[in-house]
Amino acid sequence: VQLVESGGGSVQTGGSLTLSCVASDPNFNPWAMGWFREGPGTEREFVAAMRSTGDTIWYGDAVKGRFTMSTENGKSPWYLQMSDLRNDDTAVYYCAAILTARWLSSLQYDFSYKLWGQGTQVTVSS
Repeated sequence: VQLVESGGGSVQTGGSLTLSCVASDPNFNPWAMGWFREGPGTEREFVAAMRSTGDTIWYGDAVKGRFTMSTENGKSPWYLQMSDLRNDDTAVYYCAAILTARWLSSLQYDFSYKLWGQGTQVTVSS
C-alpha cells in the first residue's frame, strides 16, 4: 500500500488549504492515520491523528482550532482542512499510518507510524 498526499501549494497568511491523503488500496484499513509536518530547519512535528473508527481525533497544540482532520467513512481518503494559516505553518506535510493497535498516546509520536507518504509542500507567506 502506498500513501499519496496532495493539495499543497502557496497561500497567503490567513488563507485556507485542504490536503488529501489517498491510499493505493481503497480498502486499506489502518488502526489510525496521522498528519505530520517538517518546516524549514525544524524537526518533524505532530499535526493531527485519528483512529479509523473516528472516535478519537488528536491535534497538535500549534494547530488546535485551525486544522480539522476528517474522513468520510473511516477509510481513504483522509483530509486535513487548514484555515487561518500562518507563516510558521510552512512545511512539508506528510500523512502516515499506524497499522496495528497501539496505545492511544502513540498517535502523537512519529515512530508509531510505519507507512508514510512522500509529502506535499505548503507555503504560507504574507
